[in-house]
Amino acid sequence: MSGQMSVSTQTALLRAAAVLWVIWGLVHAFAGIMVLSSDATGGVQAIADGVAPETLALDYPAAAGGILNQHGWNLAWFGVVTIVGAVFIWRASITAIWVTGMVGGLADVGYLLFVDLPGYVNFFPGTVMTFISGLAIVLSFSVWLLAKRAPTGAAVGDG
Repeated sequence: MSGQMSVSTQTALLRAAAVLWVIWGLVHAFAGIMVLSSDATGGVQAIADGVAPETLALDYPAAAGGILNQHGWNLAWFGVVTIVGAVFIWRASITAIWVTGMVGGLADVGYLLFVDLPGYVNFFPGTVMTFISGLAIVLSFSVWLLAKRAPTGAAVGDG
């Protein structure tokens, strides 16, 4: 691209990013609910789906269950925030691009480093969700970067 992007291209990229964030958000909100509604063993088995379930069937202490519930809570609110952010990205909010990218992106960095790379999860849905958030970030931030550079101030959104 030459540093300029038509408004229709910006809109299409932001709407694609918004759809990706909704998918990501729904999966994470659902995962959070699943973890919160499970006992510790079920929660660990649901998250570490790449590990043989019988190796995770332990009698976890109550503190581990509390930590896991806190993780489930985080999954749920990450998901809800990215769904709300997607609505505003659809409407071309630059602020929403940043907030949603930080919430979803930083959540996935932790996931990638501590759960995905060590091999505790299956490719689907976990690793796929990391690709989805990464693509949503690339699409939306490309609009922000190129619109910011546009000499005419043809940027979308709230600046």
